[in-house]
Amino acid sequence: MASSVFIKDPAGLEKAKKAIKKDGIANLHVLADFDQTLTQAFVSGKIVPSLLSIMYNEGYLGPDYSEKAKALHSKYYKTEMDPEVPREVKKKAMEEWWNLHFELLIKSKLNKKDIESIIKSGKVKLREGSDIFFSILKESDIPLVIMSSSGLGGEAIEDLLKEEGKRFSNTHIISNTFNWDSNGSAISIERPIIHAMNKGETSLKNFPEIYNKVKNRKNVLLLGNGPDDVDMVEGFDYSSLVKIGFLNEKVEEHLEDYKRLYDVVITGDGPMDYVNELLKEWCE
Repeated sequence: MASSVFIKDPAGLEKAKKAIKKDGIANLHVLADFDQTLTQAFVSGKIVPSLLSIMYNEGYLGPDYSEKAKALHSKYYKTEMDPEVPREVKKKAMEEWWNLHFELLIKSKLNKKDIESIIKSGKVKLREGSDIFFSILKESDIPLVIMSSSGLGGEAIEDLLKEEGKRFSNTHIISNTFNWDSNGSAISIERPIIHAMNKGETSLKNFPEIYNKVKNRKNVLLLGNGPDDVDMVEGFDYSSLVKIGFLNEKVEEHLEDYKRLYDVVITGDGPMDYVNELLKEWCE
């Protein structure tokens, strides 16, 4: 799949880049989505929308779970992707979908072992160039905040980063969190639930341990793959912001919308090369 880089406003981007460079990396942090942003959208030619999609497509919790999960996806995904549906209606639909799905996972006896199996299956891979990305951030001690609406929770992200040898102390995860019993089975989900439409309400200030790591780092590099990922920075008093969006498919259909939302758009499930070169420039 061919990859391209589109820049909405070269002059504006250059101004933001210079401001961040001038302030130094001690004033920078990275805020990123996870599924299809830090991970590849396609593995072996097949799309991998999320860690959760593997759970039901591969029948990890049996046919009853898979059938019900796919029915929920079929019902709510159309609403999420329909540009004619008002935002508040979408938001309500996403809340319903995620609540119903977490209930289904718990009733279907989701166990930590299921998540471990998915991680070890090789069906989820970090985006090409991620080795360099994580290394630059680690060596320069730049905080990476991952804000994800993952349907398998932060444990899955944690496990994948550990499996890939990329779970470093400068990486902080904000995601849905399960409570587990002594046998490793999910028994409840902590509230509030994070979903695709409420990331703008998931303020860093609600996570003081993480917020204290970045509150004085007023410059932000934001990475996302969906229209609503740009909302992750809402509520943070930033000085300079560079937004990079990964448009993995349906490029002709969505490119203009993404160019309005993001400063840089990388198409075709492209690698982290542009991001890495930007970070290297700031770290010089």
